[in-house]
Amino acid sequence: MNQQVLERKQVPAEHRWNLEDLFPNQQAWDQEYQQVKDSLGRISAFQGKLGDPAQVKACFELEDEISLHAERLYVYANMKHHEDTAESEYQALSDKAKKISVEVSEALSFISPEILSLSEEQLHKLVNEPTLAFYKDTLEEMIRQKPHTLGKEQEALLAQAGNMAVAPNTIYGMLNNADLKFPNVKNENGEDAPLTHGSYIQFLESRNRDVRKGAFEAVYSTYASQKNTIAATLSANINKNIFYAKARSYPSVLEMSLFGDNINKEVYTNLIATIHESLPLLHRYFKLRKKLLKVDELHMYDLFAPLVEEFKMDITYQQAQEEIKKSLAPLGEDYLKILQDGFDNHWIDVYENKNKRNGAYSWGAYGTHPYVLLNHKDNLNSMFTLTHEMGHAIHSYLSDANQQYRYAQYTIFLAEVASTLNEALLMDYLLKRVTDPKEKLYLLTYYADQFRTTVFRQTMFAEFEMITHDKAEHGESLTPQAFSEIYYGLNKLYHGDEMVVDKDIEMEWARIPHFYNSFYVYKYATGFSAATSFAKQILDEGQPAVDRYLGFLKSGGSDYSLNILKRAGVDMSSPEPIKQAMSVFGSLIEQMEQLTQ
Repeated sequence: MNQQVLERKQVPAEHRWNLEDLFPNQQAWDQEYQQVKDSLGRISAFQGKLGDPAQVKACFELEDEISLHAERLYVYANMKHHEDTAESEYQALSDKAKKISVEVSEALSFISPEILSLSEEQLHKLVNEPTLAFYKDTLEEMIRQKPHTLGKEQEALLAQAGNMAVAPNTIYGMLNNADLKFPNVKNENGEDAPLTHGSYIQFLESRNRDVRKGAFEAVYSTYASQKNTIAATLSANINKNIFYAKARSYPSVLEMSLFGDNINKEVYTNLIATIHESLPLLHRYFKLRKKLLKVDELHMYDLFAPLVEEFKMDITYQQAQEEIKKSLAPLGEDYLKILQDGFDNHWIDVYENKNKRNGAYSWGAYGTHPYVLLNHKDNLNSMFTLTHEMGHAIHSYLSDANQQYRYAQYTIFLAEVASTLNEALLMDYLLKRVTDPKEKLYLLTYYADQFRTTVFRQTMFAEFEMITHDKAEHGESLTPQAFSEIYYGLNKLYHGDEMVVDKDIEMEWARIPHFYNSFYVYKYATGFSAATSFAKQILDEGQPAVDRYLGFLKSGGSDYSLNILKRAGVDMSSPEPIKQAMSVFGSLIEQMEQLTQ
């Protein structure tokens, strides 16, 4: 384990992303910022004129121009901030970008209500106006949103509230990434070693149980010491959601969150119900894990422990790139060319440095290639993270290349499909090539753990969000104790009798940043299921399935998510893809049981 974490300025250029592709320098950012500021005055000239098709067209064109530039400002400022979250210059730039984004929302907020205030006849005329053919989907979507769109003044007021609305997420981010300090813990050599967001999972992957237990307890006692503050930020975030749901006349926050993607509540509740039915499979896996670890009791800190003795997979960043290229060959030459472009041309910020944002993501702005942030370690998990994030990046690249700005942005519901499909193809490639039974068991365990963490765990998170929002919507207060009790109860249910559900885990809700992007995590589970289905089709059918899948990647946000998936061959309105994924999980467990008899 590399103990030394570099300062940002010490990171070699070849391991950094090249944000100059987005803005060559700060001066260029400042100029574009001013350009957006100036454009906001121009948009107001359309107020009161949106019954006229020519004015609607010109207004939409300017709206796209402003939104695109505001997105570029926001993306750049936040990626600079993420390089070193303690650097005050980019904290300030990030704040400036957030403020202009709110000003943009406010300035554009009159458009929908003004169009929707037209009579049915006028609306019908606009929708069918030939000169507005490109905007037909936009206009039809506005009509669908009409019951939840307020009057002009109210929409402007809600847009102004945006600065306050981001506060829970911002405060939590600063506490979690910059201010929260973990103690040193003992490593495998009995030496004091720094515990960070980046190194925590590595400690949990240690073969030494005392190291795992020490890191686990240190992390959760640190969060417990801040439980009142973190409960206050999470509770504030939930209350913010309730405010918006009520203001826009949605029956619940959950339904508000699903409405944008045009997804009904049953997709969410079906997922939870189907996973509950499949919990015996997960418990069977835990029983197997206990047997392989040769322990009397399986604890929460044993979930990442290696199950195969004398087998360690060290994979350098360069090796990971080569393996990924081979595994994605079924997707064809064009796909591989884009992948290589990303590897060669500084799309990726590779390693951890001091105060760098933890985790991994793919992000970017229309008109420039996507970017990927990693905190890469030389192991199997990081290779999968790399292919996962490049799946997102290539999805964005193909969407942007094939759609106009207005229809390029795919929904988050679709986002996890492309990333997880890459992982499924990598796993298939590795399993087909393996000869050593120990290596095979290692890979099967890894894949089984993907199901555990991406389908079961994210569904548990989704259920936690549903319960906490439901309680708040019914007037119950969410104290640190309430969050911990709900979270601990779900852990008991999901992990079953094969596990000792350690009390410390009740604080895990405090370290999940996704809870500030509410009702997002279920999409990991649905995305994983859809990707499992796509992978099966691609490996079984070949080219016809590849063509359907590439068509899906190129579709961006040009239709509703469920329609785009259905056209490509996966129907997420039924529980079938989730059941399909569970049958794959079942077969992994069977193979593992055979190898360990």
